[in-house]
Amino acid sequence: MDRENVKRDFRKKTRLSIFLLAALLIIFSMIAATRSYAEDQSEKSVESAGSNSITSAEQANVAKFGLIAAAIAFGFGAIGAGIAIANVGAAAMGAIAEKPEIAGQALIFIALAEGLVVFGFITALMILGKI
Repeated sequence: MDRENVKRDFRKKTRLSIFLLAALLIIFSMIAATRSYAEDQSEKSVESAGSNSITSAEQANVAKFGLIAAAIAFGFGAIGAGIAIANVGAAAMGAIAEKPEIAGQALIFIALAEGLVVFGFITALMILGKI
């Protein structure tokens, strides 16, 4: 019975840790995106010699949410691929231990799971191309 309580406590702590990490990442990314596109009112009226155009508040807002969307697309793709590779890799190692001749087939399944990262990366590039 003690072992079940330890497992349950570990699961609770793991879920809480993942939730807090995700919340902190979202908060920090919003703060960083807001600060990087914040403009001072005095800079809007004065053109600097090095820049050709000044970004309006609407363009900065669109760019901010575009960057957040690209980060979410790539981040969820990477997290999904990590979960998939963890499960497929564990099953593949078990299968290879029993039948070493299926190593090539197991590698194909791991590569399919790795494709999720590529899809997330391509989606992020498409979003960044529209900004």
